[in-house]
Amino acid sequence: MQEQNKLTITCKYCQSENTVIKFGTYNDTQLFYCKKCKRKFKDDSSLFHGKVNADCVTSALNMYYTGSSLGDISKFLKQQYDYQPSTSIVFKWIQKFTPIAVEHFKDDKPEVGDIWIADETAMDIDGRKIWYWDLIDTKTRYLLASRVSDTRTTKDAEALMMSAYKRAGKAPKVVLTDSLHAYLDGIELTFGGDTDHIQSRPFTSTDSTSMIERFHSTIKDRTKVMRGFRDMETLMTFMGGFLVYYNYFRPHEALDNKAPAEVAGLKYEVKNWAGI
Repeated sequence: MQEQNKLTITCKYCQSENTVIKFGTYNDTQLFYCKKCKRKFKDDSSLFHGKVNADCVTSALNMYYTGSSLGDISKFLKQQYDYQPSTSIVFKWIQKFTPIAVEHFKDDKPEVGDIWIADETAMDIDGRKIWYWDLIDTKTRYLLASRVSDTRTTKDAEALMMSAYKRAGKAPKVVLTDSLHAYLDGIELTFGGDTDHIQSRPFTSTDSTSMIERFHSTIKDRTKVMRGFRDMETLMTFMGGFLVYYNYFRPHEALDNKAPAEVAGLKYEVKNWAGI
């Protein structure tokens, strides 16, 4: 019976042929299931359980993580799709689909190099300074870990290192940081004597954290139109989504216009927010 339901249709997610079968209906709309990527989809462009065109939501997510304000997104959707959601509706889409993206990629194990760079930068939450930490692999540009805190302590540095260690499945040979004292014990407590800790030197081309500082500049370019974040949860949601966008969706000029995840040897079929 299942063989009779096979269709000559291409999966909208993995583009496979001859792997799609009928999978019942929802509100009189035919559903399909791909045996290869094990995902179900509809034969139209609307979202499951929703009335909004999927392309509309996809455009909103992409614009948000590439730096557009909620107001600009709303205006663009009116011009492009003749539908103008309120900024609160756009933000609900961000809150709904960002955790799905983070969950989808959370178990990936990238093949990264042996030199990592860590740094922290200040973000604003309603006039309150919050610290955003991240750690990036120099070989693949893969962002291994991010952390949000209101302190810059050894525990914060250790938590960042441990998160990166779990994601990579190995310890680096070198971790390069700025002169923040918290990194000294944080790196030692996580990796012991197997990892060298080098503190960056200003105005030099070697032992420099400039790579991750450029990454922070990219983040701040994206967030400056947001006029600060409402609370810690809002910031954490954005950072989780930006990590996905940066690692998996955004081509990098220094990587021959490949995403860091591709260079890190990861095989994945979801290449953009439409896949999410």
